[in-house]
Amino acid sequence: MFLLRWKFVMTSSLAMASSLFLFSVPTFAVDPQALTVNSTDQQAYCAYVMEQAEAQRDLLRTPDAIVGMTQPETGLPLQVVAGASVGLSAMKKAGLTMDAARKNCELYRATTGAQQDIQYAVPSLEKEALRNRLVLIEQASKSLDALMEKTSKMVENQNATRLMLFSLQTTKIKLDADEADTQSKITALYTPPLSDKPLKELVAEKQKSEADEQRAQDRLSRQNNWDVALSVGVHQQVNPVDYGAQPYGAVSVSYNLASRAINKHLDRTAEAYDEWKKVQEGDVVRNMEILRQQLVDTMSVQESKLGSLQEESKQIDRSLQLVGDPDTSAAFDFHNQLTAARLLLEVENGDASFRISRLREYMAKNY
Repeated sequence: MFLLRWKFVMTSSLAMASSLFLFSVPTFAVDPQALTVNSTDQQAYCAYVMEQAEAQRDLLRTPDAIVGMTQPETGLPLQVVAGASVGLSAMKKAGLTMDAARKNCELYRATTGAQQDIQYAVPSLEKEALRNRLVLIEQASKSLDALMEKTSKMVENQNATRLMLFSLQTTKIKLDADEADTQSKITALYTPPLSDKPLKELVAEKQKSEADEQRAQDRLSRQNNWDVALSVGVHQQVNPVDYGAQPYGAVSVSYNLASRAINKHLDRTAEAYDEWKKVQEGDVVRNMEILRQQLVDTMSVQESKLGSLQEESKQIDRSLQLVGDPDTSAAFDFHNQLTAARLLLEVENGDASFRISRLREYMAKNY
């Protein structure tokens, strides 16, 4: 027996209406908060996945056309056979394929969203700290400018030396250099808009999407275990020619005897996948834990730095108290040097304090 099969598309208005009713694709509801910088990438990926799924859906739900020649038994006339065949399992898989594609798209959105927040968490915190440092530098510069103006007047009245003013100018140069360096660091950091949701919620959404996608793939795989196929058509005797075409119809049922074993393996596959994702290098769950450890270590370093800075500030404060209100040129010079050093320390103290406070806020919100 020789048979030729191909897919044909029903063109009648009734068939098209039935197809649209049974296999229409739901429209995605997009959360505006999820539209971050990588939304273009997400949309492009989803378009790619959905187009592939729609192609597979059309392939599965379209009946097979059958045309061929057969000779039922030796000695009987040759017959031409024409008909169509459709499987209920394939029709079911068409819908499951679209569902799996949608779950895959949702998983990609959740994964890339969480990845972006993890990737740019440290640069974002650093940028905030640098902007705060600029404010601290500006405040210190204003205080130093006032002190330099006072000293300049004393130099004009010959109550102070130019060497005393030069010492303050050196501090001013350091502040200006620090400001320029801070601005350069800010411009070098790229930080896209991040989600307002806590990181733990983004990762939880990703894990839920991952579980949903795995269940969708599992349902699609299980659909291969059975099928009910319906075939209809006509056969026509070729030689001698019989002018009466005879219709035929057949229903076949298939069931895979290893279905139970296959389903157990699929269940274990889902469990193994979940365990793998928890420890996979590069996955958001693992990266979230790495980020947490980085932040804890950074906070420890900043706390140690702040402790040292505060001790130095206390020493300068004690020295300023000993100097009191300077009444000699030497005392005034020493007072200026202590004040300039204190201004530099205030910048460092304020910077370390802000970083520690911001890190604690971030940890409390996101973990």
